[in-house]
Amino acid sequence: MTDEFRFFAETGKKGYMPELVADLFVSVDGCARGSRSPAYFGFGGPDLDRWIREQMQRPQRHLMGRKTYEALAALPEPAHEEGSLSLSATPTTVFSRTLRAVSWPQATIAADLAGAVRRLKAEGTDLRIIGSLSLVRQLLGAGLIDRLRLLVFPLIVGETGQEPAFAHLPDVALDLVGQSVLDGRIVLSEYRPSGPPPYAS
Repeated sequence: MTDEFRFFAETGKKGYMPELVADLFVSVDGCARGSRSPAYFGFGGPDLDRWIREQMQRPQRHLMGRKTYEALAALPEPAHEEGSLSLSATPTTVFSRTLRAVSWPQATIAADLAGAVRRLKAEGTDLRIIGSLSLVRQLLGAGLIDRLRLLVFPLIVGETGQEPAFAHLPDVALDLVGQSVLDGRIVLSEYRPSGPPPYAS
């Protein structure tokens, strides 16, 4: 069963609960980027492109912080197109206490991160975090992320690595629920956060 078929089968079930999914692209040593690294750390490929397209085609609302939004909004439209939909055409909530306006037609601004996530999930909306490490950290710490998908790229950025993905988080246990390899080198691991680790109980 493909991810897309499974999604529509699940959402058609009575009592389906919407989820918040966080996708993080990291190096083997856990950095979200390197000072000299290009997009996807230079390891893009057809499997990765196809996976990104499939995720964009799912009904969802994107969540992102101000910095991520401003970086993406500054790019020419083709540069942030993913699949048949562009990011700017996807319903998006930008979290900021200083931003006053957004140019994307489907975007709105919110300040209360946890409150907005709870409200959107209660309305039956599936949510996905795009980039925005600060959002991932806050929501993972608050226990509001349902699935964490790590795409681990085959390199160590010990000299040039920046933005360690899980800095300043509490200890959190994860249940591995799926794993695959894209383009023979990118490891995609899907986890469900399961609360404090055993030693913390």
